[in-house]
Amino acid sequence: MPEFWITDEMRGRIGREYGTPRTSLPIALSDIRRWAAAIYWPDAPPRLFWDEAYAATTSHGGVVAPEEFNPFAWFTVAGPNLPPSFEGVIRVGTVEESFGLEPPMTTRIMNGGSQARYGVRMRPGDVITEGPNKLVEYRERQTRLGLTLMTVSECSWTNQAGEIVKTMQTTDIRY
Repeated sequence: MPEFWITDEMRGRIGREYGTPRTSLPIALSDIRRWAAAIYWPDAPPRLFWDEAYAATTSHGGVVAPEEFNPFAWFTVAGPNLPPSFEGVIRVGTVEESFGLEPPMTTRIMNGGSQARYGVRMRPGDVITEGPNKLVEYRERQTRLGLTLMTVSECSWTNQAGEIVKTMQTTDIRY
């Protein structure tokens, strides 16, 4: 078992961007309505998410998407968000591989959680761009599982006006 996983090369990538941005298709009013219906089921979604006449009377001035709305759940400008195959294990590259570095020889990875900060609301007609990601920090510590590496990344979504819609910070845990 290694004594430390974080190398000087890894530390040197902190604060740098990685990954390829992606762009959504324009958000349709029906996308917002379906998303709201799904997340509020079995209750009716708030009128702000589907009733144009009502939404026009609110401080938003029209229908907006729930903050959790994901315009990347369907197709993007580049096409469907499907892996090349649903057979076998789908492996996504590590942050280190994105930077051309050898990743630490961990054997397991799990989601360590995420935090979202919301900006302007998404609206019908908006085109959202995600990314690129930014490496925020590495942390490591000894746990009952042995040496554990936490990798924190951040990604922002912006609308066509360049306004921040959402910033997500995620933590991966490897051991």
